[in-house]
Amino acid sequence: MRRNLRVAAYAVCVRDGQLLLARSPGPGGVPEWVLPGGGMEHGEDPYDTVRREVTEETGYRIEVTGLLGVHSRRLTGDPRIGRHLDHQALRIIYTGEVTGGELRYETGGSTDFAAWHDLAAVPGLVRVPLVDIGLRLWRERPPHGRLPDRPEEVAP
Repeated sequence: MRRNLRVAAYAVCVRDGQLLLARSPGPGGVPEWVLPGGGMEHGEDPYDTVRREVTEETGYRIEVTGLLGVHSRRLTGDPRIGRHLDHQALRIIYTGEVTGGELRYETGGSTDFAAWHDLAAVPGLVRVPLVDIGLRLWRERPPHGRLPDRPEEVAP
């Protein structure tokens, strides 16, 4: 089975009760909202990755104001049905503050729209799970930068 590791950096940017999100075409053509960010290039520092990706996807320049945590997800294919991939996504999630630029949309990239959304409206959006993970890290600020992902890890 072929192995693949993708390291990416994302920003949770909250301003005046609103969250900055980018829109991705999504599977099956159904658009879904994502945290601005993306894949780290070889030799690039994750701090620089998140700043570059936010600018590419939203037009804004940000100051990285904190490290919220790291989230890892592993997906394995089933060789019996023709899926021969073992993929691990390592996502570094920062907080960011907009310091310049103008809101605009990415052209020719992985997203096609960017917008601010009221925090209360986020649960009603079609979004990738990383949006909820990022918001949970932002709200809870676990000192170890990790959310429990198994029931036995949840504190009583």
